[in-house]
Amino acid sequence: MKSSMFVRAILAGSALCAGNAALAQDAQPSPMAHPQGLEEAQKQIETLQAQVQALQESIAQIQASQAKATPSWKGAPELADKDKGWSFKPRGRLMYDVATVSSPDGYSNPGLGFSNELRRGRLGVEGTIPGGFGYKVELDLAAGEVEFTDAFLSHKKDELEFIVGQHNNFQSLDELTSSLHSSFIERAAFTDAFNFERRVGASVQYAKGDLLAQGGVFTDSIADLNSVGDDNNSYSVDGRLVFAPKMGASQLHFGASAHYRELNDAATSVRYRQRPAVHSTDVRFIDTGNLIDAKAETGYGVEAAGIFGPFHVASEAYWQKVSRSGFADPTFFGAYVEGGYFFTGESRGYKGGKFDRVKVKNGFDKGGWGSLGLNARWDYLDLKDAGIAGGTQNAFQASLNWKPTDYVLFGLNYAHILYDDAPVLANGDGEYSVDMVGLRSQIDF
Repeated sequence: MKSSMFVRAILAGSALCAGNAALAQDAQPSPMAHPQGLEEAQKQIETLQAQVQALQESIAQIQASQAKATPSWKGAPELADKDKGWSFKPRGRLMYDVATVSSPDGYSNPGLGFSNELRRGRLGVEGTIPGGFGYKVELDLAAGEVEFTDAFLSHKKDELEFIVGQHNNFQSLDELTSSLHSSFIERAAFTDAFNFERRVGASVQYAKGDLLAQGGVFTDSIADLNSVGDDNNSYSVDGRLVFAPKMGASQLHFGASAHYRELNDAATSVRYRQRPAVHSTDVRFIDTGNLIDAKAETGYGVEAAGIFGPFHVASEAYWQKVSRSGFADPTFFGAYVEGGYFFTGESRGYKGGKFDRVKVKNGFDKGGWGSLGLNARWDYLDLKDAGIAGGTQNAFQASLNWKPTDYVLFGLNYAHILYDDAPVLANGDGEYSVDMVGLRSQIDF
């Protein structure tokens, strides 16, 4: 199609040149001039005008075609035809962590000390399909094996969005916030301890004004479903309600969530445990061990957050109850409170009931030095109840995050963690402390 447009443009240009030559000849004074000659000149002018109009239309069509073929840029090239509803965009992230965790006096473990890992290495695609449909598929290669993270098809209709496939169920503001936009290397302790993860399911969400309502039914993750010899057949029902009003330039967030999971396996077990604020070590100082004859999980959470210019605050509390046959039903608890401030004037991003990307005001790409933000967090986890002595953890954390551009981050983290009644003993005592220092290098597109 483009070739024919160019041919038309060339022909029109040739005709224009020929018309100009003819006009030049006609413009020469001639004593033999008469009305018939004037009529012929007028016809040539009208023909020339039509050819110029055709040339302009051809050029406009070529420009429009080129505009459609030129990708936009949102961290990576995005091809889109808005008229037809198609779009396609590659996506990915690379996070590399180095850290050191101190050992309690009288305790030695090769998993402590210096460690490093490729925390996340993801590649995927996302986009839209005519008819209001969308898709997202992302694979994580960080563990040395290919694993699905998101893999779903969605459909939007006015205020409703339907999703089928593997995606996050609706537990916790910190869990639903992308790891790209977290204020610390790792999320709050309870999100990992209580085994929050993406699962295969079907969900619907309603978003209008300040209100967001989400709900869905989920089974196990793709990894569990595809595991040889794994007879997991659990299902869960999850829901979350968010009220997110704006007060002038400030953004507020209030939320609550509920989770019920039927484990559905005879003689099964669940286990809750947590690392010391970094994933690169496999040591867990607090651990419930395997809770046998577990039949179901019931969880409740509350959320509150606010963004006030360069300052933000956030807090959550979550209760996880385990129903067991022949045993008492323990309820475990986790909570955190955090605050952060950008010295360079940015605000923490917020979109769709969760924190979003920080937009750097004066990045390296603009000749500046990027954004710099300081965060502090108290993170609490209690794995003791109904005779289960899993221990408690009080973590006092700080992070300094530097973003040279919107898509690059370097984060320095420190945590001083106090343990009480920990099942891992040091000098025969379950009360001690450890320190963690970690650095993350991150890029995404």
